[in-house]
Amino acid sequence: MATCNPLPEGKTVFLAIYAAVVAGIIFSTLVILSSVYTYSPAAGAGDGGDGKPLHGTSLFSSSSPPSTSSPPPSPSPIVTRTPKLQREPSDMFTRAIWDVPVDRKMPHLKSFLLTKEMVKHRAKDNIIIVTFGNHAFLDFILNWVKHLTELNIFNILVGAMDTKLLEALYWKGIPVFDMGSKMVPVDVGWGSAKFHKMGREKVLLINALLPFGYELLMCDTDMVWLKNPLPYFARFPEADMLTSSDQIRPTTTDDSLEVWQNVTTAYNIGIFHWRPTDAAKRLAKEWKDILLSDDQKWDQAGFNDLVHQVLGPSLEGESGLFYAYDGTLKLGLLPASIFCSGHTYFIQAMPQQLKLEPYAVHTTFQFAGSDGKRHRLREAMLFYDQPAYYDTPGGFLSFKPGIPASLLLDGPHTLQSHFSLVNYQLRQIRTALAVASLLNRTLVMPRLWCRFERMWFGHRGILEGTLTKQPFVCPMDHLFEIHTMLHSLSEEEFGPQIHFREYSFLQNPSVPKQVKESSLNVQLCDAHSKGCNISNETTSGGFIQFPRNSTEQMYMQVFSQHKNIKVLHFSSMANAFQGFSDEAREAKFRNRVKRYVGMWCCVENRDPGHIYYDMYWDEKPGWKPEPPRTTQDDHPPWD
Repeated sequence: MATCNPLPEGKTVFLAIYAAVVAGIIFSTLVILSSVYTYSPAAGAGDGGDGKPLHGTSLFSSSSPPSTSSPPPSPSPIVTRTPKLQREPSDMFTRAIWDVPVDRKMPHLKSFLLTKEMVKHRAKDNIIIVTFGNHAFLDFILNWVKHLTELNIFNILVGAMDTKLLEALYWKGIPVFDMGSKMVPVDVGWGSAKFHKMGREKVLLINALLPFGYELLMCDTDMVWLKNPLPYFARFPEADMLTSSDQIRPTTTDDSLEVWQNVTTAYNIGIFHWRPTDAAKRLAKEWKDILLSDDQKWDQAGFNDLVHQVLGPSLEGESGLFYAYDGTLKLGLLPASIFCSGHTYFIQAMPQQLKLEPYAVHTTFQFAGSDGKRHRLREAMLFYDQPAYYDTPGGFLSFKPGIPASLLLDGPHTLQSHFSLVNYQLRQIRTALAVASLLNRTLVMPRLWCRFERMWFGHRGILEGTLTKQPFVCPMDHLFEIHTMLHSLSEEEFGPQIHFREYSFLQNPSVPKQVKESSLNVQLCDAHSKGCNISNETTSGGFIQFPRNSTEQMYMQVFSQHKNIKVLHFSSMANAFQGFSDEAREAKFRNRVKRYVGMWCCVENRDPGHIYYDMYWDEKPGWKPEPPRTTQDDHPPWD
């Protein structure tokens, strides 16, 4: 029987050496790969070493843990996912923002308690930037974080007032801590008891953070950062605090601090920068004590009461800083021209007029609550929405309002000329809403023009001393009740809801290319004019002609052939539609849109001084823009 002979001695040695070399190569390869795929906190707290996130999920992907039975969240168009091979897994306060957890298990709530160590991990150059809220403001918070990370700012922490928000932010890769507020996860509304509770929580949070020894930039969630503000704050190293204000008249025309002696409005605590000095800590403590002793006290009012106890003198030099509070706090007022309010940014366009680059906009001075704030940011293309917002199944409808130049430019700016301009637009929007409802499309609102602005008190059309130009592009909440349009009306009583988008929607880079390129121009024509024929065929230029005063049947006949077209652009809505053939539907539609419009406020020295807009003003002979004669007459047109 044949036997297997052992290898010669020389070959045995050779194979041993060869195996050792191969093993060394494999080991070296594994080391290199692990260094490539491992995130080390030492590379930079909160970033990927070069200041950019290593991996993450879509901004609006599901707020739930990864599941083994479902695919992972879709990657964001801005950040990309890296392999899971890690040598030292990072925790929730050292990994990159938007870097979602790989563990399916939610950490214990105690892991989210605010600590100095937590702030240390997130801070950069001894500065931490903080906002807070409840789940009702999730989209605002995501928008706030997104704008900061787009500016390569990652030293961020978000306080969660309810566990629903905490979990949502955790699974989206946002560094979040538990404020222990046990807040309800709904919009509480300005001035309510829960609103005041949120204010007290803000002050408690400031008192908790300042002893950690870090500079604190505290922000409301309804503001947006447009430019990195930290170099600006560094220009004033002596300041204990820099705060924004509600100032609407410019006291300076450059990027200097406001001339504090000329500021006549409240200091606004939606944006303010604290340094952990003794004076700042004393103010924070006394502010906390005041609010805890009076649960009806508005946090901003309490702050203003304290800092206004002493105003002045100015510090030596030309910094713009001054002494306040107890005479030791060194305070500066951020210029409203570049740390903008809702008035200086959206109404006056102050940064553009002064040729300045804004750092921030805070959605104050508006009239529709959170819905109005969201819409203002959308109009300015400063709000990141879910992808579905930019591509609805039914498609969109837009139109050119074709406002006569005389309505915009001729004659003095009076109450009558303002309402004549607005009413011309309301009539076309009324028709556009009907056509959009009929075709089951989302209406892209036109750009709205006003001669007079809306305010809470009597005035002469625009506020004296401001840079508002007449006429001006007015925000939608100046004319429309946005909350009512979105939420308040039942379909059973008022017919189907009519969806809408902001006037800038089709210029927004977030709208997909396939939506923008799928369009049909609809040229209205007089039915009896030559060439005005109903046709189901588009021309080579991508437009059709369509008769004015068309019936519901004519609309359905023609546009049912174009359901796959994403955007219908109408040349006008003047006399474009006869109305719904079904009387019940027409009645419901009228009841709905009557409630869409709001009021103008206010005529000086009149009580009541407001005037209601009326969507059907043209059906009331002799209609004039007049305030109610008595309080008994004070009701909207639909009441």
